[in-house]
Amino acid sequence: MLKTQFKDYLVESQLFLGRAVIAGFIVTLCIGLLTMQMMNLQITGHDHYVTLSQDNRVKLVPLPPVRGLIYDSKGVILAQNQPTYSLEVTPEQVGDMDATLAELSRLIQINEEQLTRFQRLKSQKRRFESIPLKINLTPDEVAIIAVNRHRFPGVDIEAKLLRHYPLAEETAHVLGYVGRINERELEIIDNSNYAGTTHIGKNGVEKAYEDNLHGKVGMQRVEVNATGRTIRVLEKQQPVSGDNLHLHLDTGLQKIAMDAFGEEIGAAVAINPKTGGVLVLASKPGFNPNLFVEGISTSDYQALQSSPDNPLFNRTIRGQYPPGSTLKPFVALAGLETGLTSFPDKTFCPGYYSLPNHSHRYRDWKKSGHGWVDMNDSIVQSCDVYYYQLANEMGVTKMQEYLAHFGFGSRTGIDLGAELPGLLPSKEWKRRRHDKPWYPGETLIMGIGQGYFLSTPLQLAAATAAFANGGVFKAPRIVSHIEHVNTENGREEIDTINRNIPKVSQENWQNIDLSMTNVAEGIRGTAKRIRSPYYRLAGKTGTAQVLTIKQDEEYDEEKISKKNRDHALFVAYAPVEDPQIAVAVIVENGGSGGSVAAPIAKKIMDAYLLDPEQLKEEQLKEQRLKEQQDNQT
Repeated sequence: MLKTQFKDYLVESQLFLGRAVIAGFIVTLCIGLLTMQMMNLQITGHDHYVTLSQDNRVKLVPLPPVRGLIYDSKGVILAQNQPTYSLEVTPEQVGDMDATLAELSRLIQINEEQLTRFQRLKSQKRRFESIPLKINLTPDEVAIIAVNRHRFPGVDIEAKLLRHYPLAEETAHVLGYVGRINERELEIIDNSNYAGTTHIGKNGVEKAYEDNLHGKVGMQRVEVNATGRTIRVLEKQQPVSGDNLHLHLDTGLQKIAMDAFGEEIGAAVAINPKTGGVLVLASKPGFNPNLFVEGISTSDYQALQSSPDNPLFNRTIRGQYPPGSTLKPFVALAGLETGLTSFPDKTFCPGYYSLPNHSHRYRDWKKSGHGWVDMNDSIVQSCDVYYYQLANEMGVTKMQEYLAHFGFGSRTGIDLGAELPGLLPSKEWKRRRHDKPWYPGETLIMGIGQGYFLSTPLQLAAATAAFANGGVFKAPRIVSHIEHVNTENGREEIDTINRNIPKVSQENWQNIDLSMTNVAEGIRGTAKRIRSPYYRLAGKTGTAQVLTIKQDEEYDEEKISKKNRDHALFVAYAPVEDPQIAVAVIVENGGSGGSVAAPIAKKIMDAYLLDPEQLKEEQLKEQRLKEQQDNQT
C-alpha cells in the first residue's frame, strides 16, 4: 500500500521568502555600491577622473627645434637640414614585432643592415619611443606604406629634417657630424630641452657649438583618438631654432688644399695672422660624414676603421709629428733673445757635430758639410750643425722655456674639441715619464726639432702666424660669428684670446724674418722653387725623421718602404711686408719639405693672395714646369 506524501507549503513559503530577502539584499547592496561608485565618479573623484580622461584624450607633444645652419666665410652652406621621410616603428604599439617586420619587408626593400640597426636602437630606447626602420624613403615607398598604414599599428611615416653635409669629406674634420643620442649622452644633456630631439653633435664644430646649434624645444597640446592619432591641436608653443654659424673657413681654399695633396697623406692649416681665423683645416684623407647621421652601416664603418690611411683621424689637431727643421727659426730667435749668439756669429759645419770629449757624430743632412755659416745661412740652407751647437750652448731648459711662448707643448685653444697638446720635452718631463735623466745628446736633436719633440700642424701654423704677427699669439678660431636668428641682436662676434710673446729686440725678429724670406727668395734657399713674382713669402722647409738611421748607415729613400720615409714639412707666411696668411703643411712620409710640402703651401697662398689673372698665369707656369720634369724623366 502506497503512502501519500503532502508538501509542506509553510516551509517552502518560508524558504522562498528567505531567498527573496537575501536576493533583495544583494541587489540592494549592488545598487548601493553602484550608486557610491557613481557618486565617486561624478562628485567625489570628479576632478581626478577628468584629469585621467584628459590624459588619454589630450597629450603633450614636444616640438624639436630646427638645428642651426653652418656657412663658410663666403656664405657657402656647409651643414644644412634636408627634408626626408622615414619609416618609424613604436614597439609599445606593435603586437608581433617579427611578423610586422617580415610583412613590411615584403612591401618595401629593407636590408639586413637596416634591420640590425633597428634592433640595436630598439634595445637602447624606451618602448614608447619611435625608432627609425628605414630613412630616406622614396616617393613610391611612401605611397606603399601610406596605403597599407591601417594594417600596421605602431608603424608610421614621419617627415623630418635630416642633417646633410654638401661638401662631404672636404669639411668632415672641421664640421664633424651629428648622430643619434646615446645612453651616455642622455645622462649629461638637459633632457627637458632635448625632448623630441634624436640627434646631437658628435665631434668638430657640430659638437663644440652644440648649445648654439640645437635651439630650444617647443611644446603642443593635442587631442588624440583611441588609436593615438592626433585629431586637433589645442595649444602650441613654437620651438626656437638653433643659431646659424659663420666660419672663417674658406671652402675654396680648403678644396685646393685637399686636391693639392693628390694621393699623399697629410695635413694643411692656414691662418689669418691678424685675426686668428682658420682659413684652411685640411686633413687628408677625409671621410663622408653623411654616413654617420642615421647610423653608419657595419661594412662602411669597418672599411673606415681598417683603412691603413686612417681617414677618421684628424691630423690637423691630433696628428703629433716632429717639427724637424721648421723649428730652426724659433730656436734661432731663442738664441738671439737669450743673448747666447748674434746674427753674424758663424759656426763651422764639417757635416757632423760631436759633443766635447765624445766620439759620437751627430750628422748634418749635407754629408760634406756647409762650411762656415752664420744664422742667415743656417736658416736658408737648413744647417743642422749650427743648431746642434746653439742648442748645446742654450741648454734644454732655456730652449724649452722660450719655445713655450709660441704655444709648443700646449693646446692652441682652437674652438674645436679633442685637440692634442703635442710635446715640448724637459728634464722634469723625462724624469717623470721615463724615470731617467736628460742626456746632452737629446738637447742637440731637440734643437733640430727631433727626438721627443712633437707638434701638431695647427701648432706649427699658430706659431708661424704669431711670428708673422709681430709676436702677438692669437688663439686660432674656426667660427667667425654666430647669427642669432630669433633675437634682435642678431650677430655675435667670436673673440679670440691674444697673448704677447716677450720681445727683447725688434731687430732680432727682423733678422729671422729676413732669413725666412731668403729661404724662398734667396738663390740658395731650400724653397726657392716656389718663389712668386707677385708677392714675397717667408718660410722654412723641414724634414722629420721617421726611421732611425744608425751611425754608419746612409738614408736611401728608394730602399725604404713608404711608411718609413721622412715626413715633409713647410711653414710660411705672406706677403712678407704685411702678412695676410700663415700656412703649415705636413706630408706624411713625403720626403723633402722643399719639393713636396712647399708646393702645396704655395697653391694655398696663391689662391688666397692672387687675382684670377695672376692665378691663371701661375697655374700655367706650374703646368709647364711639370711637363718639363716629366720629359726629363
